[in-house]
Amino acid sequence: MLQAQGYTVKQIAPHFVKPDVKSNKNDPNDAEAICEAMSRPSMRFVVLKTVEQQDIQAVHRVRSGLMDQRKAKANQLRGLASEYGLVVPEELLHLRAIGQIAWQDPVAIRLQQVRGIGPLTATALLATVGDASQFAGGREMAASFGLTPKRSSSGGKERLLGISKRGDAYLRSLLVHGARAVIRTAQAKTDRLSIWVLRIATARHPNIAAVALANKTARIA
Repeated sequence: MLQAQGYTVKQIAPHFVKPDVKSNKNDPNDAEAICEAMSRPSMRFVVLKTVEQQDIQAVHRVRSGLMDQRKAKANQLRGLASEYGLVVPEELLHLRAIGQIAWQDPVAIRLQQVRGIGPLTATALLATVGDASQFAGGREMAASFGLTPKRSSSGGKERLLGISKRGDAYLRSLLVHGARAVIRTAQAKTDRLSIWVLRIATARHPNIAAVALANKTARIA
């Protein structure tokens, strides 16, 4: 904007200005230090970047942060494996733990036959629920995940509210995301489940349909 007004813009790296700050840091002292720094003939200025360059740089900064997080999680997994006396090679390929469990455990393999349940949800169900013998039925398990409506009764009148959101929030979110994936692919299908969930999505709201399908998926599981 300053360049558009006809000004010549020069940027100085902060560490070149800091030695000229005479006293405590405040706006007047900073401004004076900047003026003194830019007046030196040997001062090196920062090359100005366009908005597009800054946008691309921001994306690379995000990527760099994700790489650091991935490295930290890889080290965490290696530490966990070392507690069992296992030395994991450096390549990330050897740390795809969830995918290996999903296709090696017979219960996880069977769970993945249900629409809306993939490797993540199958292994999360396996870890959180186990054999599900503690539940009297499918509805009770769905209720434990917070996928059934809250009930409010007064004066003999009973109302159904939104879902209770009790239980494991991580597992509940996996089931809902899996249901959303089913809804996205249901447009081209004519089976009973697809027709049922699309009818709810059209008549009510896609989010309501996703939660209803997640409830049904939990019962089937």
